[in-house]
Amino acid sequence: MTIKYLLKESDIPKQWYNVAADLPGGVLPPLGPDGKPVNPQALAPVFPMNLIEQEVSTQRWIDIPEEVLKLLLQWRPTPLHRALNLEKALGTPAKIYFKNESVSPAGSHKPNTAVAQAWYNKQFGIQRLCTETGAGQWGSALSFACAQVGLECKVFMVRVSFDQKPYRKFMMEAWGGKCVPSPSTDTAFGRQVLAATPDTPGSLGIAISEAIEAAVSDLSGKTRYSLGSVLNHVMLHQTIIGQEAQKQMEMAGDSPDVVIGCAGGGSNFAGLAFPYVREKIHGKKIDIIPVEPASCPTLTKSPFSYDHGDTAKMTPLLAMHSLGHAFVPEAIHAGGLRYHGMSPLVSQAVMDGLLRPLSIAQLECFEAAVLFARTEGIIPAPETSHAIAAAIREAKKAKEEKKAKTILFNFSGHGLLDLSGYNKFLSGQLVDHELSDDDIAKSRKCMEGFPSPKDVAARLKA
Repeated sequence: MTIKYLLKESDIPKQWYNVAADLPGGVLPPLGPDGKPVNPQALAPVFPMNLIEQEVSTQRWIDIPEEVLKLLLQWRPTPLHRALNLEKALGTPAKIYFKNESVSPAGSHKPNTAVAQAWYNKQFGIQRLCTETGAGQWGSALSFACAQVGLECKVFMVRVSFDQKPYRKFMMEAWGGKCVPSPSTDTAFGRQVLAATPDTPGSLGIAISEAIEAAVSDLSGKTRYSLGSVLNHVMLHQTIIGQEAQKQMEMAGDSPDVVIGCAGGGSNFAGLAFPYVREKIHGKKIDIIPVEPASCPTLTKSPFSYDHGDTAKMTPLLAMHSLGHAFVPEAIHAGGLRYHGMSPLVSQAVMDGLLRPLSIAQLECFEAAVLFARTEGIIPAPETSHAIAAAIREAKKAKEEKKAKTILFNFSGHGLLDLSGYNKFLSGQLVDHELSDDDIAKSRKCMEGFPSPKDVAARLKA
């Protein structure tokens, strides 16, 4: 049995929450090639100015346009579930809740920002968007969003996921998007990578470089780049998740002791967690856990640094935890978490002591996903399985300590198009991957000579 908490359409949040207004350590700016903070105008070839304004904003609450709300109401508010069957299977005194973002048209949380970004680009006079995608959730979401507002969409999909998950490509094409494997022959950087490493599985860093190149090389000025995670305005748009969850937890007469989300670039985690980060800043005791793959331990093993968000170094330097922009992760099935960096806002929240990062290997995650599917009935995306695995750890810990606690996690997407990964897990073909300290040191060599966040912060205060 699952208890479901439903909001009315009138309950949908009317504003996004911007955690940049409240982080104790502030937010370090992106840097240009000269080591100085990037002027917003420098981002204009890549993003429309209305989104750039959100990217650099420190305003706490930003109104959601009525037209965007109407698009969101196609599937929002999303339900909050109490996972009673999972609790029973674990024999835990803990209460486990999950926010079900899999009910969106694309099957994940990604449309929350996709429809907003598509709408703002359309208002700015843009005609087409270019983007990257890992597992295909973001590419599907942006293709859907572009269809809703009347934009063209081109998606560079990381090659390993392009091969593993062909149905994501078919979804994009059904919504009018064009999907190509990355690295591709469509860009100069893609051709360069293929010439050097023709068998590469690809990475989000490479795909981002290709998408940015495709956008800025359009001389008509009618193409822009769109990103599904990492950047501040993406985190902002996703906070609708956590605000709804707060209302639903009140309906349940409960409040979370632990808040969990999987973390690749940070978007679904931030969407649920940032409204609770605000509560924690104001004194509430909450353990807030971003969970990442052991094979891509950005938050758990990599220092807070300045690094590029893409492999070709086309983006500004961002203050974030990073394994190095040249890092190519193992070809795990959680393709959406195979990113070398992390949202600067999530990274800063870690530095401020507001989050407790955790990494888990993929076999434990798939074990958790199968248990969840057999108890709660929904097959999770491999990315989402990381949050489930962490929730199960917390529930078992509560059982060992004989302490009741309330656990809330973000069910960021379903895995109905990820069944090849389940097949490999159930047939014993999957293995765990974990980076050694030497591997991490080698992957971070590409960052030598970059400014340090500590030095930049000191310079800005001077």
